[in-house]
Amino acid sequence: MTPLPENTDQATVEGFGREWTTFTQSASELAAEDRRAMFESYFSIFPWDALPPNSIGADIGCGSGRWAYLVAPRVGHLHAADVAADALEVARRNLAGLNNVSFHQASVSALPFADGSLDFAYSLGVLHHVPDTASALRDIAAKLKPGAPFLVYLYYAFDNRPAAYRMLWRISNWGRLILSRALRAANRGDQHHRALGVLADRADGRAAGKIWQTAALMAAYLLPAPLFLCDAYRRFRPVLHAAGAALHARANHRDAARVRI
Repeated sequence: MTPLPENTDQATVEGFGREWTTFTQSASELAAEDRRAMFESYFSIFPWDALPPNSIGADIGCGSGRWAYLVAPRVGHLHAADVAADALEVARRNLAGLNNVSFHQASVSALPFADGSLDFAYSLGVLHHVPDTASALRDIAAKLKPGAPFLVYLYYAFDNRPAAYRMLWRISNWGRLILSRALRAANRGDQHHRALGVLADRADGRAAGKIWQTAALMAAYLLPAPLFLCDAYRRFRPVLHAAGAALHARANHRDAARVRI
């Protein structure tokens, strides 16, 4: 096995490679309205007006290319970088219609850009997954021109939240871990059920048997919204909605059959 680049976690690379291969977020999978809403929830604070004409920037940890799809038309050139080859291949397909995007398989600590060369960069939901987040931030900052904007989204430790909030999160996280392991344990199912597995823990993309399938749907649809209104939910909301619609259709069919009998 070829050793991974510095500041890279093997399990994370493999996990995200599976995720974006299973849920490509292509134009046929992700509605334009949902894509725009996801984009604005992060980029509404980005200083687009401050960028120079024909600006050159980088998407660090581009994944499926879901952000690059809407960033590239606004800039001169966009570098899409990801250490996962599988994810990068999905991004190539999703962004095939854009001629101002170049693709780089690279870790955050080995970015193929000259220091001080980028007009902007962004990295959303990525850097908390690398072994040394602080080092990753420094490595990206080194590639930026002085004063260039860098949009970053990181998980945090709830330092500013009360004890009750942190305890509620721990309880919900325990449930998520139990559910995700149960979903991974069963090795069958269709894409709708795989979406529930990924929602629970960005897992193998494998589905559950009937019991855990039902538990997953109950969790996704019945538990309080704050437990599920996360980035994972926004990624897979269209698939979850489709799963719900399919279940309702099957239930209506069964009801109609009972009436005929």
